[in-house]
Amino acid sequence: MATRKKSAPTKDVGTAGTIWNSFLAILFKEFLHIRRDRATLATALSIPIFQLLLFGFIDQNVHDLPTVVVDQDQSRESRELMDRLRATHTFSIEKVTPDPREARTEITAGRARVGVVIPPDFHDRRARGEEAKVLVLIDGSDSTVSAQALGAVTGLAAQVSLEEINKSAAATGVTRGAPLSTQPIILFNPDGRSANFIIPGLIAIMLQIVAIVLTAVAIVRERERGTLEQLLVTPIHPLGLMLGKLAPYLIVGIVETAVILFIMRFGFGVPIRGNLIFLFVMAIIYLFALLSLGLFISTRAQTQAQAMQQAQMFFLPSIFLSGYIFPSAGLPTVLYLVGRVLPATHMIEIMRGIVLRDAGPRELMPNVLALCLISVVLVWASVRRFQKVAL
Repeated sequence: MATRKKSAPTKDVGTAGTIWNSFLAILFKEFLHIRRDRATLATALSIPIFQLLLFGFIDQNVHDLPTVVVDQDQSRESRELMDRLRATHTFSIEKVTPDPREARTEITAGRARVGVVIPPDFHDRRARGEEAKVLVLIDGSDSTVSAQALGAVTGLAAQVSLEEINKSAAATGVTRGAPLSTQPIILFNPDGRSANFIIPGLIAIMLQIVAIVLTAVAIVRERERGTLEQLLVTPIHPLGLMLGKLAPYLIVGIVETAVILFIMRFGFGVPIRGNLIFLFVMAIIYLFALLSLGLFISTRAQTQAQAMQQAQMFFLPSIFLSGYIFPSAGLPTVLYLVGRVLPATHMIEIMRGIVLRDAGPRELMPNVLALCLISVVLVWASVRRFQKVAL
């Protein structure tokens, strides 16, 4: 009995030592795996840091909205009003014109978000102490921007009126009515429906997720199955291989685009005011860019899991920096420039322009050219990368 009592602690010590040694061995082994799988480590560390920096730096208060002023009065009072608009830091006057038609044209093209029309009798009515009304056209395709622009211009009119009422009361002892008022008109989405704003942009985001994910594993799948070597020894041109990989997924993307647009129009009642043919042409170019990006990822990844992780690293920037959720005007300069090189940024502006504003190729030409350029660069990069893989 004594022998058994003495041997029990020895057994416990041996078991504890085995557990400790096993723990250290597995711990060392897992750290080696983490160090070797740098893509997973980079994804795990970069996503929370990116979100922290993004939400920390983004200013959700809209400022420097591109504004066109139609000055039909061209008086000292109209120039003072423009100075007050600039002083709010909400409006950035990009163009001053006497033609009222240019205000709507600039807003339709997306070059301006707000149009302020100063009537020709603005100075005379102010001099007579009568109410002077200013017409304000606001782009309603972005509900966040339109709400803050409306609040800023209404607040400015109230501030100017209050100052002049106080001056008049102090000088004459007589209180008069508000000398300045605004007549705001919300264009393209007067009811402020969130579906009209959200769904056109959501189409670009959904196509991005499907297209990149489908193609990100295309080359990796060939490598894992051992058929990539067979493709490399056949007389197939790299460009032909890339286009052959893109074509099936392109057809799937076009069909999905048609289905989503049908649901958007008849399921959610979002009107499509623009040209459907132009919309589908731009969708094809956009899908080419996304599929090329997916193939580029596929040529860099070694496994399907790595391809999926690398593809996900493009989703967050495309959602947060494209203007889909946060207005682009609230982004810091660096993040704004990063957003301009993402295909989703230009496709979201094109979708909202066609669907809500009835914009055509001429009005959306900067976004059309940018999307075409991004598509060409991504296809070229995919071909070049595959050539390196083949060598």
